[in-house]
Amino acid sequence: MRKLFVLSLMSSVLFLNSCESEDEIEFITDPVEQRILLSKVTTVYYDNPANPQTTVANFTYNNQGDLSKMISEGRTSIFEYDTAGKPSKINYYNSAGTLEYYLLYTYANNELQNTKAIYSNPDFNRTITYTYDNGKVVTSTQCQSANCSNPSISLYTYNGENITVETSETGGTFSSSRKREYLYDNQMNPFTFTNKYFRIMMGGAYPLSKNNYSSERISYKDSSGNWVQNQQVIYEIQYNSAQLPIQVVGKTTSGTNYVKYNYEYIVQ
Repeated sequence: MRKLFVLSLMSSVLFLNSCESEDEIEFITDPVEQRILLSKVTTVYYDNPANPQTTVANFTYNNQGDLSKMISEGRTSIFEYDTAGKPSKINYYNSAGTLEYYLLYTYANNELQNTKAIYSNPDFNRTITYTYDNGKVVTSTQCQSANCSNPSISLYTYNGENITVETSETGGTFSSSRKREYLYDNQMNPFTFTNKYFRIMMGGAYPLSKNNYSSERISYKDSSGNWVQNQQVIYEIQYNSAQLPIQVVGKTTSGTNYVKYNYEYIVQ
């Protein structure tokens, strides 16, 4: 769940007044009658407990109910769509307002096949390709070079609508392997009404799953090729009246803070 907002992309729906507090929003639980959308995510990382780092992401939507802009740490992402309403391009601007790179989407049979990040320096270009099983993403492969000599690969194993095992293999000079195993609650997660193509592009088990982590076991692969567990995180979740998370606090089994998320929503 942590570090989730690297290249973060969020939902598609109508933007209401972002100054409206949750207490002023009347939530109902029937998703047929309304959609409850993320308007803001505040994340606190405790890598250095003495100096936690906080990031904030805010989201704006157009009149068609699609995500049009995201602002995080002074950086802005602008979203474009094709005539069928699918994401087609994202432009990423730095804090000075200069275009750093853009991301292109490619589809086949209404499945997102790949995304390509294009920079002015082609050495920075990268492609992420997806494979599916019965409509669910099972692999995500990132290539930094044209011949994809050192790919980084994520593998997903599902139990129903949730990813229970996520394995990441990072290629290159400093290669690494990591496995995350998850247990879940039975409530909707904050990305429930997020555009499905953005959920795929965001990557990771949380946006691709239906429910919320209740625990996470993290393992690494040692020199003998065996998985060794080195961390376990327990998540405490507070919900709003629609049973969507408004705060998620992750702590290690020793009680040390690991990460904290605060979620704010708007209603369409």
